[in-house]
Amino acid sequence: MAGKKFREPIKTDRPEVQKHLNADALLDLIRSEFCQITDHRGSKATISLDDALMSGFAVFSLKAPSLLAFEEARKSNKIKFQNAFGIDTVPSDTRMREILDPIDPETLRRPFQEILGRIQRENSLKQMAFLDGHYLLSGDGTGFFHSNKLSNNKCLTKNSKKNGKSYHQMFYGAALVHPDFREVIPLAPEFITKQDGEIKNDCEREASKRCLAKIRKEQPDLKLIVVEDALASNGPHIRELQSNNMRFILGAKETDHEHLFQKAAEVEANGLAVNFYLDDPTTPRKRHNFFFVNGLSLNKANPDLKVNFLEYWEIALDKSGKEVPSKQKHFSWVTDLEINKENAFDIMRGARARWKIENETFNTLKNQGYHLEHNFGLGNENLSLVFVMLMMLAFLVDQTQQLCCGLYRAAWKQYSSKATFFEEIRGCFRFLEVERMTQVFRVLVFGHQREPLTWDST
Repeated sequence: MAGKKFREPIKTDRPEVQKHLNADALLDLIRSEFCQITDHRGSKATISLDDALMSGFAVFSLKAPSLLAFEEARKSNKIKFQNAFGIDTVPSDTRMREILDPIDPETLRRPFQEILGRIQRENSLKQMAFLDGHYLLSGDGTGFFHSNKLSNNKCLTKNSKKNGKSYHQMFYGAALVHPDFREVIPLAPEFITKQDGEIKNDCEREASKRCLAKIRKEQPDLKLIVVEDALASNGPHIRELQSNNMRFILGAKETDHEHLFQKAAEVEANGLAVNFYLDDPTTPRKRHNFFFVNGLSLNKANPDLKVNFLEYWEIALDKSGKEVPSKQKHFSWVTDLEINKENAFDIMRGARARWKIENETFNTLKNQGYHLEHNFGLGNENLSLVFVMLMMLAFLVDQTQQLCCGLYRAAWKQYSSKATFFEEIRGCFRFLEVERMTQVFRVLVFGHQREPLTWDST
């Protein structure tokens, strides 16, 4: 009932290397996808587009803090990464920006699809199935660029009396999540930017609509339960989810849904609602209180739109078993999943997994080495968006290995933090002749003396 604890890395003398989901296999896949993108410069380019894209990807894969730092390390030969990433010619930071700026970020969606497809084909995604074969899809918006001076035609604008006009860029991110897993599987982001021909700012709701429609088109058979915050529990958005054949668990606040809460109270007064408690065997000083009603109208404006309402209190207990009101947590949601006593706990856990888009995704990208909010380059057209796509792709590769590859997990387990782990990876590139990424992880697990840096196919 109370769910599993986070999984520990596999403990073996020789951690397994997933044949199709290790770093080298994924880098080869990405490179092959980049090779299929039409080069906007024609046939006379001296640096291939796939070299430029793979060089940009390497910046985020190796967690360089800036393009300048990456360029300086490259020039001084402190990072020997070309062979591992399959790059013939690495462009300078200025040249990289020039080549990548005109690229349509939509052309970079394919590697995300292919990696997810490979995870599915290897039966590695099944471990993240949550309820009746469905997968939890958590989505939210976040910013990655802000300036009072710099802008291009993709920037959103904001005017304030205090700071005047400012410019910013955002995206709507979505990821497959699970309450028992640290790992998330990010999908291609949808940018919240001014659309072609539009004067008004784009908004998160419109971006989420585009994002979910693209996900369903790319994954027509994937059974999804969308988990989002209370801003999403409105009639138009729920109808969008239904049109995309997606189930949902959405936050619901009484201030926004007075009619819904009133009707739930009336059902309770008539003795037709369900209210029950569960004690948590894994946490003796915690109790769960559930209240639910099925088949309520969402609001007065949508009387025909029926939802199921779940209210939940997490109750802290003191040593004597008495409730501690000051430590009580309260949540409420609407869902199209029929609620009963057997699944209420699971629905609650799935709903609260929504925070993984913030904690395990955006927080990781901003604070654990990927430098999401650093300005790697705005560009005149799409540069900043292309960099975000490459960053998210590097994050997807890392998360895929963390989920699927025992060797990667064993290497990560050696270090106290992801920042230290990433620094050790860069150290291998500084001091060793790296041919393949798998070599790096073997060295981090077994040491250089036991695991010499020579490549073999096992």
